[in-house]
Amino acid sequence: MTPPDKKIVKVILDSNALFVPLQFKIDIFEELRTLLDRNFEPILLLSVKRELERLADKSSPKMRKNASFALKLAEKCKLVNTNEEKGMASPDDAIIKAAKNWGCPVFTNDRLLKKRLRDINVPVIYVRQKSHLEIDGRI
Repeated sequence: MTPPDKKIVKVILDSNALFVPLQFKIDIFEELRTLLDRNFEPILLLSVKRELERLADKSSPKMRKNASFALKLAEKCKLVNTNEEKGMASPDDAIIKAAKNWGCPVFTNDRLLKKRLRDINVPVIYVRQKSHLEIDGRI
């Protein structure tokens, strides 16, 4: 008898999560699969994609190159338009609202965003010791 499929977990990626492969040489999709030990669906909010596009367009040459790489990686994610972008103060606000509504973890290394997410009991996935991913909270 085969075990039932574990539920697919949605994981919202912050823009800095997509820079992790460049910074730390970590395959984030493989690491997420190992960490979560189940199928997952990487989610990229439209506001985060727009933030990356701005960086790829109007930043220092190094940041433009990194943001372009991050946008390539983002193609592996499901793009979600939360229709919240216009009134939102930042992509972080959109991430927090979506994570709270969907009850799913967020992959970010942004210290402030991590704190805001943990304050509302949203699990946070982050890089630990520059070598692997770790999760703070329960899925």
